[in-house]
Amino acid sequence: MLEIRDVLETVQMIENENLDIRTITMGISLLDCCDSDINKACDKVYEKIVRKAENLVSTGEKIEKKYGIPIINKRVSVTPISMVLAASGGDPLLYAKTLERAVNTIGVNFLGGYSALVQKGFGPGDEALIRSIPEALDITDHICSSVNIGSTKTGINMDAVALMGEIVKQSAEVTAYKNCIGPAKLVVFCNAPEDNPFMAGAFHGAGEPDCVINVGVSGPGVVRAAISKIPDADITEIAEMVKRTAFKITRVGQLVANEAAERLDVPFGIVDLSLAPTPTVGDSVAQVLEEMGLEQCGCAGTTACLALLNDAVKKGGVMASSSVGGLSGAFIPVSEDAGMIAAAKTGCLKIEKLEAMTAVCSVGLDMIVIPGDTTPAVISAIIADEAAIGMVNSKTTAVRVIPAIGKNVGDELEFGGLLGSGPVMAVNTASPEKFISRGGSIPAPLQSLKN
Repeated sequence: MLEIRDVLETVQMIENENLDIRTITMGISLLDCCDSDINKACDKVYEKIVRKAENLVSTGEKIEKKYGIPIINKRVSVTPISMVLAASGGDPLLYAKTLERAVNTIGVNFLGGYSALVQKGFGPGDEALIRSIPEALDITDHICSSVNIGSTKTGINMDAVALMGEIVKQSAEVTAYKNCIGPAKLVVFCNAPEDNPFMAGAFHGAGEPDCVINVGVSGPGVVRAAISKIPDADITEIAEMVKRTAFKITRVGQLVANEAAERLDVPFGIVDLSLAPTPTVGDSVAQVLEEMGLEQCGCAGTTACLALLNDAVKKGGVMASSSVGGLSGAFIPVSEDAGMIAAAKTGCLKIEKLEAMTAVCSVGLDMIVIPGDTTPAVISAIIADEAAIGMVNSKTTAVRVIPAIGKNVGDELEFGGLLGSGPVMAVNTASPEKFISRGGSIPAPLQSLKN
């Protein structure tokens, strides 16, 4: 039973250590909006989103005021649009425009779900939607897209991997006039969760309820401050401190989730206890790792420190919530983390080290700016490498890379807000073209046979 005293001790965290609720995300099923007439389907989609989420923003603001807890984003995730498109056919951009119109009506920050799940192959509507992604992300401001191209159970769809390299590059090119923002709203997944509240990868899975509230918490600044109070502690004591701190952070998320679900008369889904950083100094996962004793994030020992952090966050958080889900762990988005940005600029943090780190963190190669002349085949190979890590280790991995059109290594790309800015990082340019062009699939690993 949650009571006010459970969060009173977090006042210091909120005021001085950047603790916040990163997002309240309402998941909405659009399966009952399917129609053979695409115009009727779009009308149903708009009506349902507006009806279900019309009070989401105002409810979040009331909870902020009641508890004094910042809730940074109010968001919506929907059923992968490729599923709705399969019933209607037609131009998928009509759905993108409909979703954007719904966002503008209800006033949320982002809507996720312009998505397709193609880990085992392309179904009706999947390829058409995927090929529309670059234009959809150009003509909308608040719509996010994701594509799941692999899983531990099915293996990796290499035809989809090849296609996504092209789509990422095209998305950067068509949005070059606005700092290549398109790929910053596009995530390529392996083992995508159905209940993720965080953008850009959020969608409402087919196995989810008709409508649900999921909450994502954040608090790397809180964890860093806690570790700083025990400067002479050994590693075991640091792990214990992180667990206790994650427990407190997650209790705040559980309180907000329960309150939001009750006020909106919608079932509570999960608390995602991920440590999601921001470009604000002091709110950085990299700085947490440095507080553990690293001179700079990216040096030898970084992967070990991140493994400790991720594990302790999960252990502490899972005891604090009735239902933990989503991604849950530590995010390492380069452009969104002040410490990561600094390490990348000095050259201490390289893309190869980031790939190693993804084996033990929550997501993957996230918000990494790469040279604008990077070929689609290289992008596809980066996706394939990251998907392989996720598939073999039975974990979620993802790629969100931004080819900076017209920019080279050492230049910088500025997004602003939570997306921050990032230095253009070098990638290995030796060609994987023949490998990517083979197509087919990478078979599921032996550990997929668990029945």
